[in-house]
Amino acid sequence: MEFRNDHRRVDSSGASSRLSSYKDSGADIANALRQHGGLDVVTPTPSPDPSNDADWANTIPFASHPLQTSKKLDKVATNIKVVGQPPRLVELYSDKNYGNEMLRAKGGFGLPSAQLILNEGELNDVLSTRQHFPVVGKPIRGRRSHGVKVCRTLRELRDHCVDLLNQRSSVIIEDYLAGTEGTVTFNHAQGIAPYNGVVAVTQNSRLVLAEEHERDPTYGEIQSQCVAAASLLQCTAPIRINVKRISEDESSPFALFDVNMKPVILTRAWNMTGPGRTGREDQASLTALAAGGLGWDYPKLLLKILESSSALQDLRNLDLPE
Repeated sequence: MEFRNDHRRVDSSGASSRLSSYKDSGADIANALRQHGGLDVVTPTPSPDPSNDADWANTIPFASHPLQTSKKLDKVATNIKVVGQPPRLVELYSDKNYGNEMLRAKGGFGLPSAQLILNEGELNDVLSTRQHFPVVGKPIRGRRSHGVKVCRTLRELRDHCVDLLNQRSSVIIEDYLAGTEGTVTFNHAQGIAPYNGVVAVTQNSRLVLAEEHERDPTYGEIQSQCVAAASLLQCTAPIRINVKRISEDESSPFALFDVNMKPVILTRAWNMTGPGRTGREDQASLTALAAGGLGWDYPKLLLKILESSSALQDLRNLDLPE
């Protein structure tokens, strides 16, 4: 079987392309499990260098991945345990509009209003009635915060959306949520939370204190919505849901704005960095920060996640949520 150091992306036209994947966090995960988890980890080289991400391997699942299609695995698929979303659904789940629209159809979830733009004709129709700013323009697919921009004028929004459409990407235009993001506090880069490869999570985020949570019921309310969303989407592995207060008012309710189904640790293709390797002492993910509130260090978090594994056979046969 071929396991590749890349990421497949399907754009709005149905074409696929390759992007470098989360090799840094993949190496963090593999190194921590080997050094501190007491587990055997398969790597391309017998003695991987902790400073070389590529030595630890990485693969992103997709519909035609060997985990999904290989006949050689059929007889053992019930015995192989996997942590992750079903490989054949990963490309669908990478569509930022898919999960949000499912939640809107179900009802009961706080979501910003949004419009899907497939071409310049639809863009012109939307812009002709757009009166309120700022708004966020973002590609329907994409990793990290690439292509996500807060637009404060009609001209800025048009230029950004045209640029994304020219990249063969459908576009989502949604209301900008002005308040605090998630259950942590971010320093934003022009209104968008920066990818932690640029700004370490430990430098711009913090854990919500227990007394804050008890004092503010909006935290519990949005947590319940996140649990309901994960159940509706039939998640088979941990996911990350980004939330943000609707306004700058500290008592403002939260809204869900990005259901990220792609954390898939089965292939170590997860933006879940952590300390352990030389020079990465300040690295952490939001998941790791939250785990710290439970008294879990990075290796313990990974071991807890491994306990949530599913049989490969079950993942292969899982149908789309109805």
